[in-house]
Amino acid sequence: MTENYNKVLTPEQKAKLRKLKYMALDMDGTIYLGSNLFPFTTEFLSSTEKAGVGHSFLTNNPTKSVADYISKLAKMGVPATEDNMYTTSLAAIDFIKEKYPQAKRLFMLGTPSMVSQFEKAGFEACADDPDDVPDVLVVAFDPTLEYSRLCRATWWASQGIPYVATNPDRVCPTDQKTILVDCGSLQKCIEWASGRKPDIVLGKPDPTMLQGIMHKLGLQPDEVAMIGDRIYTDTAMAHNAGAVGVLVLSGETTLETALKVAEDARNNPAPEFFPPDFIVRDIKELGEMIIESKK
Repeated sequence: MTENYNKVLTPEQKAKLRKLKYMALDMDGTIYLGSNLFPFTTEFLSSTEKAGVGHSFLTNNPTKSVADYISKLAKMGVPATEDNMYTTSLAAIDFIKEKYPQAKRLFMLGTPSMVSQFEKAGFEACADDPDDVPDVLVVAFDPTLEYSRLCRATWWASQGIPYVATNPDRVCPTDQKTILVDCGSLQKCIEWASGRKPDIVLGKPDPTMLQGIMHKLGLQPDEVAMIGDRIYTDTAMAHNAGAVGVLVLSGETTLETALKVAEDARNNPAPEFFPPDFIVRDIKELGEMIIESKK
């Protein structure tokens, strides 16, 4: 909780949690870290479901197709279907089809799994060839990145090709002793070399995916919570959609950073980021708070 982390819930906070009917859950850093499911995740999902709070999984990480994410979760013992899985690859596909209906061929910085998601949607992947001109450039988080392809993407950006980025994340959470350079950092690299920013950056904090959940299920913003480990994507998305924002400290963001954001918001009429409605250690703590509020 922003004002009284780890203290007793106020009546106002209980009332806010009592209204919840649905949760949009970030994945990496929230329900698992890297390849390790948090030991409390399955109990959290089960207990909140019994309390009348449904959920979807929503991720800025486009490296896997929806089928791959469903398979990964299933291996961890977490059931999921296409109906409750949202990725930035799907958001990019929907955007391109709406904004550029004639687009067919794409130059993509992305994993083979991500490329397969676009191909399933009817797009074709361009080669790393100056004569294979794409209709749209798509830049995503790409652990399989080849230097020549980064250079080719930068060239197409410099040539004015429509340019879509899947997400703004600077790094991807990991339980390993390394830094996983994410899509936001690739965008900065391309911008520095070409002078061009993406025409649009999808994924969180853009509210489109969360608004889609509300529209599909007929829910009001105060009945939906966006839960994740990043202020600049997860809880920023909640703010942009008018939903409840819950920050978990099990991933990227530290309590110190979260409290600094809260202080800045108190002292600045136009803060860079708005503080989350709740700060919790992890989803286990959040689940306990939701159950308590529903009694």
